[in-house]
Formats: sequence, C-alpha cells, structure tokens
Amino acid sequence: MSTGNPKTMTVRRPGGAVRSPEGIANRSFWVEMLLESEIDGENTAMRATLDPGTVTHWHTHPRGQLLYVLSGVGLVQRKGEPAEEVRTGDAIWFAADELHWHGASADSPFSYLSIQGFENGRFVDWHDNGEPQP
Repeated sequence: MSTGNPKTMTVRRPGGAVRSPEGIANRSFWVEMLLESEIDGENTAMRATLDPGTVTHWHTHPRGQLLYVLSGVGLVQRKGEPAEEVRTGDAIWFAADELHWHGASADSPFSYLSIQGFENGRFVDWHDNGEPQP
C-alpha cells in the first residue's frame, strides 16, 4: 500500500530531523521530512540544514525541484554552468531531469526547503559523477 500526502490539514512540529543517508553528499547533514508520498504526481518536501562546505553529489529529480533558501549562504550549479551563490529568500528551480547539485558555501551554514514531485517510485536520482568542486 502506497502512502500519500495527508488528506486533511496537518501540522508538523520541528524536531524530527535525522542525518542524511550515506553517499548523497561529501558529509552528512540534517534532513527533516515535511511532506512524504509514494504516489505519482504528489509532492515530497523537506527542510535541510548543512554545515559549511557540505555539498550534495550530482543528482536529478524526475519532476523537477524547488529550493527555497531559509538561511545562510549556499551554492547551486547545473551541469555545464558555473556555480551560483544563493542567499536567504532566494528561490531556485531545477527542471525535470536537470543534473545539478547544491550545498553550503565554505564559510556559512545553509538551510533550505526543498519540494519535488514523486514519479515512478522515486523523487530523486543520484548520479555517480563524483563530488562537485564549488
């Protein structure tokens, strides 16, 4: 049985953060799932908090991804383009299947809200392209 988004108003309080899985960044970071689904077309959402210098590995999202910077200074990059600095209040859209990474700048923590759709059993595909070099 697949789980989907809540069918009524739901309040999630802070405090459910866990360490990220191994192999998705150059070091682990805090992740708090805010919206989870295993139904195609529904969204997943998470809050992530990264220590300075922590960056994800290259990845894509089958339905795209919206990042909203909550605090700090981060870097984002799509494959083939230069990395770009992002700050509190910036919103970044990565198109469906656009190869990219994001992470904290070398001297600032970085916290963001991430929203991405679920499709064909997944909401992210991790690529073996090595660690980005911001």
